[in-house]
Amino acid sequence: MSKIISLSTNFKTEKMKKIFYLIAAMLGFLASSCDKELTIFPEDSLSVPTFFKTEEDFTQAINGAYVPLRNINNQSKPFLAEMHSDNTYFARNTAFGATDNQEDIADHSIPSDGGITANTHVYNVYVDYYEIIARANQILATIDEAEIDEAVKANVKGQALFLRAYSYFDLAQFFGSVPMHLEPVVDREGAALPLASEDELYGQIIEDAKAAITLLPLKSQQQAGRATSGAAQTLLGNVYVVRKQWGEAETVLQQVVDSEEYMLMPNYEDAFSGNSDNKNNMESVFEIQYREGADGLNGSFLYNFLPRPITAEEVGAITGTSNPQPVNGEGNNIPTPDIIEAYEDGDLRKDASIMYVTLSESFWEDGNYPIIKKYVEPHALHGNHGMNWPVYRYSEVLLLLAESLEEQNKAGADTYLKMVRDRAGLGDYSGDLGEAIFNERRVELAFENKRWFDLVRTGRAINVITAHGNKIKANPIDYYYPAGVEPRGNVFTNISERYALPAAESSLNPNF
Repeated sequence: MSKIISLSTNFKTEKMKKIFYLIAAMLGFLASSCDKELTIFPEDSLSVPTFFKTEEDFTQAINGAYVPLRNINNQSKPFLAEMHSDNTYFARNTAFGATDNQEDIADHSIPSDGGITANTHVYNVYVDYYEIIARANQILATIDEAEIDEAVKANVKGQALFLRAYSYFDLAQFFGSVPMHLEPVVDREGAALPLASEDELYGQIIEDAKAAITLLPLKSQQQAGRATSGAAQTLLGNVYVVRKQWGEAETVLQQVVDSEEYMLMPNYEDAFSGNSDNKNNMESVFEIQYREGADGLNGSFLYNFLPRPITAEEVGAITGTSNPQPVNGEGNNIPTPDIIEAYEDGDLRKDASIMYVTLSESFWEDGNYPIIKKYVEPHALHGNHGMNWPVYRYSEVLLLLAESLEEQNKAGADTYLKMVRDRAGLGDYSGDLGEAIFNERRVELAFENKRWFDLVRTGRAINVITAHGNKIKANPIDYYYPAGVEPRGNVFTNISERYALPAAESSLNPNF
C-alpha cells in the first residue's frame, strides 16, 4: 500500500480548507452554465475535474474532512452534550455581563420559535457537521473513478463513510430530523433539501457504517488517528443501542471485543491523552486529534472549562504554561454536586476526573471549585494544548455490550460490567443490573459528551432535568451562584429532548 500522508502534516495547510469552499462555489456556477456550452477546465486551475485524481489529492481531501471535528469539540459540543445535562453547569461571574448562549443551554431555556433558534452553539455544531458531510460526499462522489491503489482507495472511502455516518448520528441525536445530503451540492435547490425522518437518517447511518467496516483496516494496521474498522463497528453498535436493536448491537460489539485490538489501560487516568504522549493508546477506539504548537492544530477546550474570574497565576498553576494569562467571563462545564455524588466510595475515577482549584477573585463562597481534571495536562503556551478528545474508548464498548446483553436477558453482562468496575477499584455492583450499567456509564464516561445522549435515548431526560432544575432553583448557592444571586426567571422552562434547528439555516432552506 502506498504510504498515506499523516493527518498532522496535511492539516498544516490552511489552503486545503479554502479549496473545498472554492470547489463548492465553482460547482454552482459550472452547473448553471454548462447546459448548452462546452465547459473547458484549464489544467492549471483547481476544480473537481482536475483535483480529485491522485492518491495525494484524496489523502489531502480526507484529511480535510477530519478538520471540523476539532472545532466541534473545541468549542460548542461540550456545551450541548454535557452542560445540557446534570453533569456540569456554569459558574456565574457577577462582574461580567450575561453570556446567554451558554447559560441558555445549561438552563434549558434556549429561545426558539417555530422549531428554530438563534443560539450560536447550536448553529456552530450544525454547520460544522455538515461541513464534514460535504467533504465526505465530494470524496465519495469521485473516488471510484480515480486510478489509485485499490487498498488506498478502500481506506479513504471507508474513512469518508465513517465520518459521514458519525456526523449524521450526532445530528440525529441532537436535532431529530435534519436534511440528508448524500451527494455534493451543486446548486441552491440541491442545498435546500426537505427534512429526513429519523428512520431515514438512521437507515443511512447504518448503511454507511456497515460499508465502512468492510473497507477500513484494523487499528493495528491503520495510521494512528484515522478511523478503523473497530471504530466503525463501535459506531454501528452505538447506533443499534440507540435504536434498541439489541441483538444487532451485541453481534457487532462482540466483534470489537473478539478482535483483541483493544484493552483497558491499567490505570483509568492513563486512558486519556497527554499533551504530547499517550495518544491513540490501546484503549482508544477513536479520538479527535489535536497538536500543541503554532500550526493551528491545537486545542483550547480546557480553558472553556475553568471557573472565572481566574488570575494569571492561578491559570499557570493549572496549566504549567510559560505565559499564563488571566481569564474572565463565565466558566462552563463545571462539575455539578450531582456528578460528584454519583461516584461510589473508593472509586479511583473520581480523583482522576475531578480536581479542585481555589480562585482568589471568585464571587462564589470561598472560590473553591471542582474542575474537569481529565483534560488538565501541562503545556507550553496559554490557550494552546495538544490533548486529544476521546470519542470512543474500549470501556464504552464493554458497557454498550453489557447493556445489549442485559436488555436481552442474556448471560455475560455482569462480566463486562465487572471489567470496568475492577479497573475503578470497585467491587461487585448492587441492585438492578440495568441501572448499574446506566450509572456506570455516567461516571466512567463523565465529561466525554455522553450524558445528554444517554438521558435522551433512555427516556429519562425530561424527568432528570426537571428534578435537576428544581434543585438549582431551590439551592442556587450549591450550583455556583454567589450568595444573594438567584437563577433567571426563565431557567428550565424549555426542557426538550431535541434542539431547535439553527435560524440562520432556515433562511436558506424553506423546509425548516
